[in-house]
Amino acid sequence: MARPVTLFTGQWADLKLEDMARLTKEFGYDGIELACWGDHFEVDKALSDDSYCKRKRELLERYDLQCQAISNHLVGQGVLDLIDERHKIILPPYVWGDGDPAGVNERAAEEMKNTARAAQRFGVSVVNGFTGSSIWHLNYSFPPVSAAMIDAGFQLLADRWNPILDVFGECGVKFALEVHPTEIAFDIYTAQRALEALDHREEFGFNFDPSHLHWQGVNPVEFIRAFPDRIYHVHIKDAATTLNGRSGILASHLNFGDHRRGWDFRSPGRGHVDFQSIIRALNDVGYQGPLSIEWEDSGMDREFGAREACEFTKRLDFTPSGRAFDAAFEE
Repeated sequence: MARPVTLFTGQWADLKLEDMARLTKEFGYDGIELACWGDHFEVDKALSDDSYCKRKRELLERYDLQCQAISNHLVGQGVLDLIDERHKIILPPYVWGDGDPAGVNERAAEEMKNTARAAQRFGVSVVNGFTGSSIWHLNYSFPPVSAAMIDAGFQLLADRWNPILDVFGECGVKFALEVHPTEIAFDIYTAQRALEALDHREEFGFNFDPSHLHWQGVNPVEFIRAFPDRIYHVHIKDAATTLNGRSGILASHLNFGDHRRGWDFRSPGRGHVDFQSIIRALNDVGYQGPLSIEWEDSGMDREFGAREACEFTKRLDFTPSGRAFDAAFEE
């Protein structure tokens, strides 16, 4: 049986959820992955209003949409980050508060605990998101970066996220980090180190998104092979590199959509990610959760792209064989 194809609403939070649900169904999706911003899923209301989660479920049921995960990337970013004025744009006002960095970190951590509680109320078992990183700015080792400085970053992950993950465990919910530049884990080696820092606790795994690995030169299939039991959710998103001798993968301080960039996101099937090999690897590790489209393509109309991405993913997905192709020759 094919996996459900869902649409992540993070890039559609300018729309009311009622409109988003209607469009998601019209585009052909089986379900929806709700972002914890806009009015799509509000953590504070889920905990303060006893009927909130029920009303959200009833809305989705009217459009025959399942929901297996919610996502709180923006607040998660505030847990480990060195806070500056950029975070005011992405955080809820009650998390930003007066903007004092230590206070923002603390309130972001509490909000992630509440996200686990809200997910439990809503009846989903996975929260996708970010962790932030206190050491991303040390990625290029000049001025020289000591091993102790990197160690301290992963220790901070343990110090701040273990109490959050304790609440996830109490609620029976898993946290799936989207391995991504600016996070504590952005490739295979840093993902392994994050797991080690958290003592491989079951509540912590990954939201697999091949686009962020591809442009770095990391084979997404190798990520699946490295963490077969930690793929808690999957995003379908594409990327393309355009290294023409003038551009580079550091993107030259050029925003998404600028043709001079060395890489950019693409609508699924329009970039360079090898999705067929990814589906085969997901089959090998037994992943049966949603294939959730995170649609990002600055050069394409999003409604056209979301519809095409759904069709592409449904054609792409297939179940593994229950028998060898040459089984008929066995005695």
